[in-house]
Amino acid sequence: MSKNTESWEIAPKNSLFDLKLKEVWAYRDLLSLLVRRDFVSFYKQTILGPLWFFIQPLFTTIIFTFIFGNLAGISTDGLPKPLFYMAGITAWNYFADCLTKTSTVFKDNASIFGKVYFPRLIMPLSIIVSNLVRFGVQMILFFAFMAYYYFSGAHFNINWAIVLFPVVVLLMALLGLGAGMIISAMTTKYRDLAFLVGFGVQLLMYATTVIYPLSTAIEKYPAYSWVIEYNPMTPIIETFRYGFLGEGSFSWGSLGYSTGVTLLFLVVGTLIFNKVEKTFVDTV
Repeated sequence: MSKNTESWEIAPKNSLFDLKLKEVWAYRDLLSLLVRRDFVSFYKQTILGPLWFFIQPLFTTIIFTFIFGNLAGISTDGLPKPLFYMAGITAWNYFADCLTKTSTVFKDNASIFGKVYFPRLIMPLSIIVSNLVRFGVQMILFFAFMAYYYFSGAHFNINWAIVLFPVVVLLMALLGLGAGMIISAMTTKYRDLAFLVGFGVQLLMYATTVIYPLSTAIEKYPAYSWVIEYNPMTPIIETFRYGFLGEGSFSWGSLGYSTGVTLLFLVVGTLIFNKVEKTFVDTV
């Protein structure tokens, strides 16, 4: 009595555009296991455990409020300072985590890649999904801030742009994924990039509207504001704030620009990742 079995052909030479998406779907159970592993192992030996999900953005918000809001006196478009910074930090953290952790996926998982076969794209995808869990927890803290200031009589308005929230989250994830895969592929030959990523992401944050609104950057620093405007994360964070708080420089053109850049990074990153994963074990 014959049984229908599914088989995969593992060959050393494949087309650059053969992304094995069918295999990725078939290995979805492995994806869920990797997400669970990342979530459990990271906080397994910590005292506070998942509370770090709340502590990090909370302390960052307090520091930003004191330094940039009170000492530097940077405008927050009339929004309560902690609420303004919490919105930017919540969105930025998800993108930054996706980028930094994906950028070292080859180096961090070299031992696994060298022992067993599975679609390598599973690894960066698991990072995106596991960080989404963390992002969801931090959104709860952001909603708590919104509720507090709402009942305190603070002025902010949720508007129609909140329906773009899933699009904003998807753009943050895909932009971090694409850029991270490009860097990860490059670090297989140029190890120094791994040390520059964390520092570079911190600098990039200051070129994004996390600690100031875009309107302030354009008004006070018109000669340099183009750097901030052409940062693809700027329209994403501005749309996030505009939808939840009613303040921000939202435009369809800017969001469309971010979408285009994101898709470009994603396509290039996926193709480079697909090429490098065939030979990276020899160089890592």
